[in-house]
Amino acid sequence: MPAMPELPEVETIARHLRDGWDGAPPLPGRRIASVTIRWPRHIAMPSASRFRRDLPGQRVLDVQRRGKYLVFPLDRGTLLIHLKMSGDLLIASQATPAEPFDRTVFHLDNGWELRFSDARKFGKAYLLDDPERLLAPLGPEPLERGFTPRLLGERLHRRHRVLKPLLLDQTFLAGLGNIYVDEALHRARLHPLRRSDTLSPAEVHALWHGIRQSLQRGLRHHGASIDWVYRGGEFQNHFRVYQRTGEPCPSCGTPIARLVVGQRGTHICPACQRV
Repeated sequence: MPAMPELPEVETIARHLRDGWDGAPPLPGRRIASVTIRWPRHIAMPSASRFRRDLPGQRVLDVQRRGKYLVFPLDRGTLLIHLKMSGDLLIASQATPAEPFDRTVFHLDNGWELRFSDARKFGKAYLLDDPERLLAPLGPEPLERGFTPRLLGERLHRRHRVLKPLLLDQTFLAGLGNIYVDEALHRARLHPLRRSDTLSPAEVHALWHGIRQSLQRGLRHHGASIDWVYRGGEFQNHFRVYQRTGEPCPSCGTPIARLVVGQRGTHICPACQRV
């Protein structure tokens, strides 16, 4: 299964759009002149016709991220985009020919376009008066100051669930996916099948540290470039276990093993991460 963009990949895209990247200007401050929708099912809410009608004239005030959502506050309401399995966003000149997978295009007032490319057509866009309708159920942001070992321990022990599926649950923590959960569990020396309420205080602290360190390293390398989707990320060159089946563990040299947990391919060191 192809990797889905996770917190570092989505945050990298948000920063590129916010600050300008590869010759493209920053997005904040630009007005949307019109919208081209080539795949109406991209538009989750409201209807595609209302989406196309309500966006022109609106100014993009900022580019933010919440969990795996890109968040664009506007003059009126908020545009949210979830990239899902194969989505990507970039600013391109209107003179640049469209790519085959550019499904939704936001034409801007300065001769540039925000292009939502999505090969597999799973991505979604929302235009909401109150973005909390979508964002409120999300769990804490794991890189924010308020996400402490104590908070993580309390949340783990309130649940009686297998560790990896719980960490993938966006209502438990926002932004983690298959890559960074595998990497974090390896750093913490925890098996993905451990029960969340069995972790000792030391193991909770190790997991907290592993989550943050994995995400920070992902951000430092601009996320992971996997499949055909992402641009410029290098974190795939620094994976400890993810997609390294049979290669030596960086800690002990034991070959990395692959197993399936909660229907997700999972990568572990059998020596470092015992059940």
